[in-house]
Amino acid sequence: MTESISRRKFFNNAAIAGAAAAAGTLAAPAVLAQAPKTLKMQSSWPESDVFQDMAREYVKRVEEMSGGRLKIDLLPAGAVVGAFQVQDACHDGTIDAAHTVPVYWYGKHKAASLFGTGPVFGGDANQMIAWLYHGGGYEFYRELTQDVLGLNIVGFLSFGMPAQPLGWFKSEITDAGQLTGLKYRTVGLAADLFQAMGASVAQLPGGEIVPAMERGVIDGFEFNNPTSDKRFGAQDVAKNYMLASYHQASESFEYIFNRDTFEDLDPDLQAILKYGVEAAHLSNYALAMNQYSADLQSLATESGVNVKRTPDTVLKAQLEAWDKILPPLMEEPFFKKVVDSQKVWCERVVYYSLLNAPDYKLAYQHYYPGKI
Repeated sequence: MTESISRRKFFNNAAIAGAAAAAGTLAAPAVLAQAPKTLKMQSSWPESDVFQDMAREYVKRVEEMSGGRLKIDLLPAGAVVGAFQVQDACHDGTIDAAHTVPVYWYGKHKAASLFGTGPVFGGDANQMIAWLYHGGGYEFYRELTQDVLGLNIVGFLSFGMPAQPLGWFKSEITDAGQLTGLKYRTVGLAADLFQAMGASVAQLPGGEIVPAMERGVIDGFEFNNPTSDKRFGAQDVAKNYMLASYHQASESFEYIFNRDTFEDLDPDLQAILKYGVEAAHLSNYALAMNQYSADLQSLATESGVNVKRTPDTVLKAQLEAWDKILPPLMEEPFFKKVVDSQKVWCERVVYYSLLNAPDYKLAYQHYYPGKI
């Protein structure tokens, strides 16, 4: 009897093991068939720019969070299309994704500039990122891209950039009148702003700025930050670097995806692409604080650059120019709707921030007297 039970137990166990082995054999091809999904992403930046480094930080996070199921083939500006053409390329599926800024497509609708390079109502870049999440900004962005412009894209924004410098000039800017007649490079609504201040504006992608300055096509320019400017070689064509400006005080990166490609992904991979933008926000900011400050110091001490803060009289003239160009722009209903929302947001949020924040300059001067 004992021998009979043992034989039955042996055969039962063997059958179970055989079934499990067979199931494993059948399941294996399905697992192997799940090759990583690769997205072709082009940026609007040269390979050597710090912005391309920041795009790489996003790529790294997405690939690691997806456990290798999602890969991003990151390409520099010009690899497939021009720096200003990445949105169209995402729309028609020429590329799957792009790393850019909304101001590069403001020619389609000037409200695009409101998602990074619009008028300043007191809010800094990170406070305007918060407006996207809690002030209705993301719904406005979706409405503009998908409903107003009919684009087949999905987009997210991150990295509230430090306010951009007024830029690089042959002579130090001490008065707003020096901008009259100046041939100046900028983009987006900043072009309208400087034209209202009397400048002649050229809109150029980053890689074309220094050559244009060398040829005399422009007399002055801004791009974004000390690191990008140094890598472009700005210090070789001008020696006066004016920090602080209201022309682009709250810009952020834009991550664009072809909508069909994005929606075909598994929900968890969609979430990784979406929330990976938030992870990149912090990593990009940390990189910027370290790199921008080091490169500003290097420009001054090693390259002989005259680093100055833009005078308050020039900043005041910029605000007056914003007041001049905004009324006609707000005759367009969508533009007005977005600006009104931003003003309501800033009135409440910046009020809290300014009342709550201590004077950091006072503390800095206490420990580093005479530095500023």
